[in-house]
Amino acid sequence: MAKPYLSVIIPAYNESERLPMTLFDIDKHLSQVDYSYEILVVNDGSKDNTAEVVDKLIEVIKNLRLIDNEDNKGKGGVVAQGMLEAKGNIRLFTDADNSTSLDQFNKFLPYFKEGYQVVIGSRAVKESEIPVKQPFHRRLLGKIGNWIIQILAVSGVKDTQCGFKAFTEEAAQEIFSRLTIKRWGFDIEALALAKLLGYKIKEIGIRWINDPHSLVKSSAYLETFIEVLKIRWNIWRKKYQI
Repeated sequence: MAKPYLSVIIPAYNESERLPMTLFDIDKHLSQVDYSYEILVVNDGSKDNTAEVVDKLIEVIKNLRLIDNEDNKGKGGVVAQGMLEAKGNIRLFTDADNSTSLDQFNKFLPYFKEGYQVVIGSRAVKESEIPVKQPFHRRLLGKIGNWIIQILAVSGVKDTQCGFKAFTEEAAQEIFSRLTIKRWGFDIEALALAKLLGYKIKEIGIRWINDPHSLVKSSAYLETFIEVLKIRWNIWRKKYQI
């Protein structure tokens, strides 16, 4: 296969039920584009048959491939792995629950042509559409969390946690090779690194639908806060060697 223009990276942990519909939806949208692409599922040591499900779908979904990890690396760990092993000029990671359909990537393309190296989906800018919202307590925690994140790590970005982000090949290699956070705070570290490296970041409003069956627990907010403190500490200590 020639070098693809777009790589779509999907981290997956125990996603055997939701993943097939997501992959078929991605395949539907990509079958209509005029550029080359690949779809890369990174299995994060799932305890169900996620890997077997993807293996079977490789026969029917074009340019689908699997990275199968026996051990759990954390979402940040497998996203970084996928970003570094992908081959595309543009590398997008998206969630297995398909909360953001791949057609939203079309909104990103003009900004890459304008010279942005990092384009991210956002639920917090006015152009966003959220027909099915998160419960109030999660939205409140998210707003408080973003206020803390902007102060400590990534100023000027209203939504660091939306799981729909794209990077140029160079930015992906430079950022994800330096990533130290392996769990929920990895998005924040990736954007902090993008700023430290001088990359242009564009935040775009997208259509996002909350999945009521989300596997993210409330404890993830506390974990993320601790990881933000680690990121701030790493910046102060100049650990990222930039």
